[in-house]
Amino acid sequence: MVRGGKGQKDRHVPLPRATLEALEAYWYLKRPPRPWLFPSPVDPAQPISPGAIRKCLRKVRAELAMTKTISCHTLRHSYATHLLEKGVDLRVIQGLLGHRSLRATFVYLQLTPGILQAVHACVDDLT
Repeated sequence: MVRGGKGQKDRHVPLPRATLEALEAYWYLKRPPRPWLFPSPVDPAQPISPGAIRKCLRKVRAELAMTKTISCHTLRHSYATHLLEKGVDLRVIQGLLGHRSLRATFVYLQLTPGILQAVHACVDDLT
């Protein structure tokens, strides 16, 4: 469960087993103070700040020599797009993103080569 966020809405988001295992290994090594898995280095009683997360993303971008700007919002777009490519129903994606309106979910979805190939395959099957 992801707590808070925009509108202070809680969201249930699937967590892949590999991610859970990586988080468990991190917790075992670091033993961060409760209640935060990623506490602020300045004040461990508080969670890591959005600015610290942005800084981490910038560092990863530099290490990978990426030219495209990435942000937490970029990751959200990518998550929605990959789910759509894998055939997850749009209403399910809407729920995972915490949108009341399906129209809000459309903003996160992009036509990718994978999606277009799936459409072509579907049309071919129909004919």
